[in-house]
Amino acid sequence: MNITALRPRFIAYLEPVAEIFIRLGLTPNQISLLSVVFGLACAASFFGHQFFLGSLLLFVSAILDLVDGSVARKMNSQSRFGAVVDWIADKYVDCLALLGIGLSGLPVITRFFVLPPIADWGVAGIAIMGSMLNTFIKPVVYAEIGYKERIGGKIEDPLEGIGFFGRPETILVLVLGGLTGYIWISVILIAICTNLSALQRIVYLHHTL
Repeated sequence: MNITALRPRFIAYLEPVAEIFIRLGLTPNQISLLSVVFGLACAASFFGHQFFLGSLLLFVSAILDLVDGSVARKMNSQSRFGAVVDWIADKYVDCLALLGIGLSGLPVITRFFVLPPIADWGVAGIAIMGSMLNTFIKPVVYAEIGYKERIGGKIEDPLEGIGFFGRPETILVLVLGGLTGYIWISVILIAICTNLSALQRIVYLHHTL
């Protein structure tokens, strides 16, 4: 069980927001690209130690990621290319946010001492790796088992409920870390949990395939 399972509930609350974008004449792909713009602004804010602002920008980016699909369904403009753009936009935002923290120069502080600068890059790098691999497993499975069934414009995900720490959890932890001033705690949690979640999915696939 993970937050992704609650996605339909979140989307239902965002229906009025989707209507606004439809009235503005924005396409789903444009909204996906707009989420990347906010992700880039988030990374710039994190890089400049503006973690509270960066967290708000990341939150907006996450909202846009949910809204683009709603707009596509309402406009009946769902497409395979749009689904691909959505995937790529998500990963750009995740990597940009974590990279911004890694390059910020803010030291990783433990209870007893400050770790050397190389630890900043190392922890952020492991977090990015876990985030990417945790998601990369999905298209690999689709390709290997020939899974093509689509619901709501996207491939129905056989790994939807598998893995305790996915992208929604990553975004939530980052936003909370930035808002509370514990940004490195959030990155360390992401580094650990995304890789464990990827391992959980691999074990699941080992038993099911």
